[in-house]
Amino acid sequence: MRHANYDKFPFVQVEAENTSCISGWEAIGKKLNDEISSSGKKIIVVECYQGVHEDELVSSLKTTVKHDVWINATDAYKSEQEILTMTYPDVTDDRIFGYLTRLNVSDFLDKQKIAELYDKAIATDGIVIIYGTGASLVAPKYDLLIYADMARWEIQLRMRKKEVNNIGINNSDEEFSIQYKRGFFVDWRACDRLKKQLFNKIDYWLDTNKAGSPNLVKGEAILKGMQLAVNKPFRVVPFFDPGPWGGQWMKEVCDLDRDVVNYAWCFDCVPEENSLLLRFGDTDVEIPSINLVFHQTDALMGAKVHARFGDEFPIRFDFLDTIKGGNLSLQVHPLTEYIQEKFGMHYTQDESYYFLDVDEAAEPVVFLGLNENIDADAMIADLQATQRGEKLFDDERFVKKWPVKKHDHVSIPAGTVHCSGAGGMVLEISATPYIFTFKLWDWGRLGMDGKPRPINIEHGKNVIQWDRDEHWVKEHALNLVEPLGSGDGWREERTGLNELEFIETRRHWFTGKVTHNTDGIVNVINLVEGREAIVESPTGAFEPYVVHYAETFIIPAAVGEYTIRPYGEGEAQECGTLKAYVRL
Repeated sequence: MRHANYDKFPFVQVEAENTSCISGWEAIGKKLNDEISSSGKKIIVVECYQGVHEDELVSSLKTTVKHDVWINATDAYKSEQEILTMTYPDVTDDRIFGYLTRLNVSDFLDKQKIAELYDKAIATDGIVIIYGTGASLVAPKYDLLIYADMARWEIQLRMRKKEVNNIGINNSDEEFSIQYKRGFFVDWRACDRLKKQLFNKIDYWLDTNKAGSPNLVKGEAILKGMQLAVNKPFRVVPFFDPGPWGGQWMKEVCDLDRDVVNYAWCFDCVPEENSLLLRFGDTDVEIPSINLVFHQTDALMGAKVHARFGDEFPIRFDFLDTIKGGNLSLQVHPLTEYIQEKFGMHYTQDESYYFLDVDEAAEPVVFLGLNENIDADAMIADLQATQRGEKLFDDERFVKKWPVKKHDHVSIPAGTVHCSGAGGMVLEISATPYIFTFKLWDWGRLGMDGKPRPINIEHGKNVIQWDRDEHWVKEHALNLVEPLGSGDGWREERTGLNELEFIETRRHWFTGKVTHNTDGIVNVINLVEGREAIVESPTGAFEPYVVHYAETFIIPAAVGEYTIRPYGEGEAQECGTLKAYVRL
């Protein structure tokens, strides 16, 4: 086997020589002390995203930054019971699902407590430091704003290790799924609303994603880095996670830890979850990649996509590895009206499975659609009996299985019962609301925590489209490949996403140069065949960008025309790319 060349830590080079980033708590303290003493700044605010290790931040800044008064923004919070009552309609009693909140960080604060803390701050002759989530709201007027940001994947890891609380709730010992749900539906939405108001006011960004290794970066340098990113091809930082059905393919191709039992998922392009690395000299600063979506919306996604989806990145690429693993859970996604009514989402998770690779010896299949003339009530009764532990679900009676091979592409519009079987390496291309999966059956196994994974038959039965049977799948969802054109050393195909889905996918096979154009709409691409390829600007607008097999990369809308051709170790091969963009 050839050596793995998948890049797990892609970055955007902002400065060849570092002039904007300070690393380590001691150096950061010195920098802030110099800034404060030279400018006469008095009120210093350290605004924090949910999930920051506050113990580390406090112990480090308190001992390194000179101050006279230290104020914790949580002292201005409403009581925990008030916050639980306020957030209950969004958090609900459901183990997995809630409702996207309309709350702001300001709603967590008590106005009288804010006034008392601010009076304390302005009554002090010396230096005042206010820190925590909502610190910028405690002091409506301040002299220096530092923003401690966090990527959502790191927050999830901290939740699993019982290291952080949700906003205003002392719940670090709570079950991960409950903490995550509160973060997803409430905390992160409120924090994002506040962050978007502060973008152009931030003097310094504080990166504490790696415990004990902080970076402090000038605000204008972060904004410059984001502007650079959206004018050329780039990748976000992928992350990998084991699962009860996980496989072994990614270990080899992506050069992952061989001692981990399996890898089920790779989030290779989910800007809401992934990080973006901005490099200053040799120092990498980690920011949430969703910041690009918020601050460079039109340049990244295009004005037309922005008009339709707001500042939400609508396309997701991820990996589902079942090679030498097991079946995914049998599942269905909600219809648009259902996800809007029940969960407050604007659009639903239409998706597709592109089979990047298969283990032919495992006779891989995809479960897609229903068998002909099944009884809907009988299927639901069978699922419910399975959930009660009375039997195993009779999948062969109800669900249609289809054999799959490498480079097959199947469409899965919302409402279609589906899952990938064992022996497949799936590149999942979908709309972004990935949390809204209604599991119908999980093959009688336990999750990685030793507990049964949540089953959602009650939700699922309300959205299953019972007419999506074998005949429907053949006509509307299974390998609907359509040749579109060819030229010197290339050919293009539409790979057949269902007309109900807003994502268009185009596959190019090439031995020479292929010309593309974003036409003002963000392109998301994966190199599905070939060792390496290079992305270039015909006008030299950006530096040539090399991508490797299985890597997903983003071409921002602002790029316009670009070319892709085989390169390096892949130069003698036929390469293949799969490109996704929003149909408008």
